[in-house]
Amino acid sequence: MDVARQTEVVGRIRTDLEGLMGTRMRLKANMGRSKILEREGILEQTHPSLFVVRVEEKRDRTARVSYSYVDVLTGTVELSHCESGENLLPWLN
Repeated sequence: MDVARQTEVVGRIRTDLEGLMGTRMRLKANMGRSKILEREGILEQTHPSLFVVRVEEKRDRTARVSYSYVDVLTGTVELSHCESGENLLPWLN
């Protein structure tokens, strides 16, 4: 995929995520070395190069995690609905 196409796809990912603001989602992030992190949270913010998800942790604590749109493009981060398990960005596959 050339750079112009990648830029276009990253822009579409950002636009789609802006439309999903406040949506509860499941994150599956490949952290490398066979470590996969799965969390559930609410899409809280989008910025020019990253998005922020508020996740619930143990003992009623919350944390904010951020990922870049490129992480979604490369498959390092997968986003799906909490209830149905359906991919939030089905056109990306």
